[in-house]
Amino acid sequence: MSTVRPRATALASAALALALTATATACGGSSGGTGSGADAKQPSAGGAALHWTACDAPTAAQGGGKAPGRGWECAKLPVPLDYGKPDGERIELALIRARALDAGHRIGSLVFNFGGPGGSGVATLPGLADSYARLRQRYDLVSFDPRGVGESAGVRCQSDKETDAANEVDATPEDDAAVRTYLAANKAYIDACAKNSAKVLPYVDTVSAARDMDRIRAAVGDAKLHYFGISYGTELGGVYAHLYPQNVGRAVLDAVVDPTQDPLQGNLAQSKGFQLALDDYEKDCSSRSSSCPGTDDITALLKRLRAQPLPTAQGRRLTQDEAVNGIAAALYTKDTWKFLTDGLDEALQKGTGTKLLLLFDSISGRSPDGHYSNLQPANRAISCVDEEQRYTVDDVKAHLAEFRSASPVFGESAAWSLISCTGWPVKGKTKTPEVGAKGAAPIVVIGNTGDPATPYAGAGRMASALGSGVGVEVTYRGEGHGAYNTGNPCMTRVVDAYLLEGTVPKAGVTCG
Repeated sequence: MSTVRPRATALASAALALALTATATACGGSSGGTGSGADAKQPSAGGAALHWTACDAPTAAQGGGKAPGRGWECAKLPVPLDYGKPDGERIELALIRARALDAGHRIGSLVFNFGGPGGSGVATLPGLADSYARLRQRYDLVSFDPRGVGESAGVRCQSDKETDAANEVDATPEDDAAVRTYLAANKAYIDACAKNSAKVLPYVDTVSAARDMDRIRAAVGDAKLHYFGISYGTELGGVYAHLYPQNVGRAVLDAVVDPTQDPLQGNLAQSKGFQLALDDYEKDCSSRSSSCPGTDDITALLKRLRAQPLPTAQGRRLTQDEAVNGIAAALYTKDTWKFLTDGLDEALQKGTGTKLLLLFDSISGRSPDGHYSNLQPANRAISCVDEEQRYTVDDVKAHLAEFRSASPVFGESAAWSLISCTGWPVKGKTKTPEVGAKGAAPIVVIGNTGDPATPYAGAGRMASALGSGVGVEVTYRGEGHGAYNTGNPCMTRVVDAYLLEGTVPKAGVTCG
């Protein structure tokens, strides 16, 4: 979890499955339906006009893959780089949409953010569109690369080779020499970000991204923002509601970031969340087989990997930290637990790490051809400009025992990742995000009891922080990161009734 700061990255089971077979990525999906043709001009409501054209294939920065095909359109929206200077320099936001199929009953646009921070909405939405097929009947499905992400003035840091080398550095150092190496690698990464992206680093914060979303709302011609935020997208949605309560339409926050926690508290909670998911995986596996690896087997493997990384078919070595992240990647959805079993069996029985390394690549944004998306640099840049806290080695050491107790597998990595923003060239803006949204329309807030990345308690705290009459909490009793994309019929009914018919669920509704 030191590769992508554990702020909450939304991963789809399809993306992991495709990464494991190395045949495609989740960005390369296609969708049926008819497009509106190239150069479609979108009327605005006080915003810039959008010129929609056929979409190219996602770029390397967006994660690569195939062009989304028929039915998808892309556009660019100019917005201020610095909202303190609204008439100053502009950057362009990359947008994608699929038009509503039932134009006669169209509600408007439904804007998605799939999380990260750092995930490309332009690359992700087509691959997940089947999950939102019913919503597409009455909504244009719209997503975007937030500022600093993908093709929206994407943050650049190290080269692919430099990133590979950085991933081999021991991310849970045990002695002074290893600490010095870890800090030197962290500084080298930060220096590269400052060198290659100095102009945009101060302006990739979540508040600015929320202001961008209001520009998107106006540009697509909607009086209200209809929104579906997942993972970090829930934080972005909460911040938007705080800034523009009067502009909130029908909004769903799924896999909710706890807005009350600082980075240390968030990392600790996430360590517990991933350990809970791992424990649930182990119970499930043991119910099917008598030879399933347990936490003790995994911690022993990780200890061996510190001293001797495993060979892989990719020609790279699987390090301890890559194994930790690979295990975490497989816990984002129950659908990929089988890949975790395969990866652990390979490592423990055959002494090779090919499958765990593929899992690591899926969460770190590394494609089979060795190119990285800008997920990692965007994640770091957005997190560090948002978060005021800067932690020291002494801070980490003071809390290591607590993190180890929370999770013998994930705790140390989560603790040391607190160093990620130390020395960042831009000062962080807030201790915790402002999400109070008095006067906003009801916002549906969904918590999954088995969510490893955004533990369940965060949903209740987000609902409370949004304000009385605004946050409406819904519970899903299940496994994995998020709830709607599980396909649970109850959850589908609750969310679709709200988004399509405006039926606000009763607080406390439980599915699963």
